[in-house]
Amino acid sequence: MKLKNTVVVTLVLFLFMSCATNPFTGKKTLAFVSNDQLFPTAFAQYNQVLTESKVEAGTARADMINRVGQRIAVAAERWLNANGKQGYLNDYRWEYKLIVEDVVNAWCMPGGKIVFYTGILPVAENETAIAAIMGHEVAHALANHGQQRMSAGMLQQGLAVAGNLAIQDEKSRNAFNQYYGVGSNVLGMLPFSRSHETEADVIGLYLTAIAGYNPDEAANLWRRMAQASGGAAPPEFLSTHPANQTRIDNLTALAPTAKAEAKKFGVTSFRPLGKY
Repeated sequence: MKLKNTVVVTLVLFLFMSCATNPFTGKKTLAFVSNDQLFPTAFAQYNQVLTESKVEAGTARADMINRVGQRIAVAAERWLNANGKQGYLNDYRWEYKLIVEDVVNAWCMPGGKIVFYTGILPVAENETAIAAIMGHEVAHALANHGQQRMSAGMLQQGLAVAGNLAIQDEKSRNAFNQYYGVGSNVLGMLPFSRSHETEADVIGLYLTAIAGYNPDEAANLWRRMAQASGGAAPPEFLSTHPANQTRIDNLTALAPTAKAEAKKFGVTSFRPLGKY
């Protein structure tokens, strides 16, 4: 009993002491791993990806990825500075690379290291859609979603250990492990991931608009994404991402708010779509 109590108290203290604040929402978030630890690891992984990939450079589309990335980074800094978060990006090391691979994907590592794959360009169709993707991926990094996912995984594992220590009966312990694995994913980790995607959609759309790109195009992008996927997707409650139609509806409803936010920064008109 003493061991079980110690484990519970340790977990509670760990949770209480391991929190950060989301600069965009003001909410407390899990932060078992600090960015001081996370960023160097992310930078090393990024460099490893680049050494193992065919990086396109010096072309019009590679230049576009870099141009859009820089504009989104400037928009992020403007927004953060205007909202009392000066210096938030001091440890970020922005980098934008285009990898030649037929993959419909893009990502941003903690600390601002970004990759687009050439396979996503035909679906994007234009520079404005690239900005919407860039804004979304950068938002994940700015909101420390990687840090939170890692922390949530550690918490999930910690609770599993605590459960195994607390349950003495082997049959009950086996049942706990079986149901906890499924339950903690479907009821915990998957909704947690979907909430990150929705949050990144919101933050990303603001950044897209502040950078001078029309936020209306984000919903059109996801219509093309849905078409490209051929409707192949698990039910939303079993997915790490919201359903395509959910995203389309959310982005459509949010676009006027993003335009109003951009107007605070003097952005009253938007760049042409910039087809390529």
